[in-house]
Amino acid sequence: MTIFELTALLITVAAVCGFLNEKYVRMPTTIGLMFIASVFSMGLLVLGAMGSGVAGAAEQMIAQIDFEEALMKGMLCFLLFAGALHMNLENLLSKFRIISFMATIGVVLSTLLVGAATKGVVTILGMDLSWIYCLLFGALISPTDPIAVVSLLKKMGAPKSLETKIVGESLFNDGVGVVVFLVLLKVLTGTEPMTAGFVAKLFIQEAVGGVGIGLALGYIGYRMLKSLDNYSIEVIVTLALVMGGYALSMKLHVSGPLAMVVIGLMMGNIGRVMAMSEKTREHLDTFWELIDEILNAILFVLLGLELIILKLSPQSIGFGLIAIPLVLTIRLICVWLPVSLLRRMGDPFIPHAVKLLTWGGLRGAISVALALALPSGKERELILVATYCVVLFSIIVQGLTMGRLLEKTTGNLSVKD
Repeated sequence: MTIFELTALLITVAAVCGFLNEKYVRMPTTIGLMFIASVFSMGLLVLGAMGSGVAGAAEQMIAQIDFEEALMKGMLCFLLFAGALHMNLENLLSKFRIISFMATIGVVLSTLLVGAATKGVVTILGMDLSWIYCLLFGALISPTDPIAVVSLLKKMGAPKSLETKIVGESLFNDGVGVVVFLVLLKVLTGTEPMTAGFVAKLFIQEAVGGVGIGLALGYIGYRMLKSLDNYSIEVIVTLALVMGGYALSMKLHVSGPLAMVVIGLMMGNIGRVMAMSEKTREHLDTFWELIDEILNAILFVLLGLELIILKLSPQSIGFGLIAIPLVLTIRLICVWLPVSLLRRMGDPFIPHAVKLLTWGGLRGAISVALALALPSGKERELILVATYCVVLFSIIVQGLTMGRLLEKTTGNLSVKD
């Protein structure tokens, strides 16, 4: 199939799933799309087990889609920019300490704890998984997913301070998580030695370089918008910043995700206030909200359809089911530590903040994409199935119950503290 035919197929499936969800299932849009697509995939797997050729044809079509390429080198730049565009910078800076801790030290600590726990579990189960693969699983599953989180909390009426913490963390920690993952992956492939100098160099290149590119391009974009008063050209300028900035980041080997978040924050705060007319703001918001909704629909449908190509086995499913409480428990530890410390230092937190931050830390498509980037082999298949189990539980179970948890703990979903 051509790229156009595959894209047309995905949009058609997303439209059908969206219609069914809106008409009958009535779940939050992204959760409903993934749920329906997953049920469809399971149905095809059952037909395949019964000898039907439909499942094989569907698997061939889905296998043509490079999920990791489509997300990490395509959709992600648009989704991260759109998510950061509506983030209030003042609110973000007011929660800087908890966000920066969880997006940096929290990700590294979670990577180490998940890696160690994974090694213990696979040893008990009699499975063969080296330390480096255990740590890679920790690195890819530790960052919370901004795509899953932003789309959910926007429509849930969460307390403003909680929304800022969860969304702020998720926007930044994926960049750090990708850096940690890349370091471990290069050690695995033998291209680089595991030395403090190498780790520091890669971190500076990826993270600091990404933020630097974001600041530079964001300033250039701001100056361009300030000198214009034509909403159509101004929207095109933001589109160029996203696509051109992400392509430049990949070319320079710096963090594209961090660059997109920085540009989005600059355009959504400084650019919106100081360089745009009311008419431009309206058109800009409408354009990026539409882009966000369309790509989210395609992404979550694709995430559900990926189930078709997983190589499932009793061992991998068993490990995946164990990984769910394991990852949640370590998330709880990595949330409790900074919250307890910062509370003693005088930082305010709403009641039950640890529960809400733990349960609201959804894993999503980025974790699956990183798992797909691992070298082919039995280790990759095991980690991919475990990652998918955690993501499926996270989005469907945690996502569907987050509103109920908010209602019980805050008493009022519209609370804005």
